Amino acid sequence: MNYKDDCIFCKIAQGQIKSSIVYEDSEVLAFLDVNPVSNGHTLVITKEHFDNFLMVPKDLLDHVFNVAQKVAQAQTQQLGAIGINILTNVNEIAGQTVKHFHVHVIPRYEGGDGLTIDFEPLQIDKFNLPVLADTIKSGI
Repeated sequence: MNYKDDCIFCKIAQGQIKSSIVYEDSEVLAFLDVNPVSNGHTLVITKEHFDNFLMVPKDLLDHVFNVAQKVAQAQTQQLGAIGINILTNVNEIAGQTVKHFHVHVIPRYEGGDGLTIDFEPLQIDKFNLPVLADTIKSGI
């Protein structure tokens, strides 16, 4: 397996750094975030090092999201969460602070938990949507 010596998540995956594990198999590890934004905030990582979402092979990416779904289901059943945010960031400009692919599974609760995820939409007339769609399509 590919690990990076200076990566904190690789060290967690190898057991060099203690974590509160909620799920583990040969490819994926899920553990409680040490800087949680809500009760039960969990990170799901690949044990093998990939810098971000864009680098992960599709079959492994599917497995990570299957595990994230299981974690989210457990958070609703066991912790009483009434909503879940599933989030991954790609690169620093998008908020990625650890350069190892990971998915945040963030349970949300009645009465608020202090976390806000607000998007301020841009004016749609600034974009030519058909041209933009064709440009993206050409790269798929």
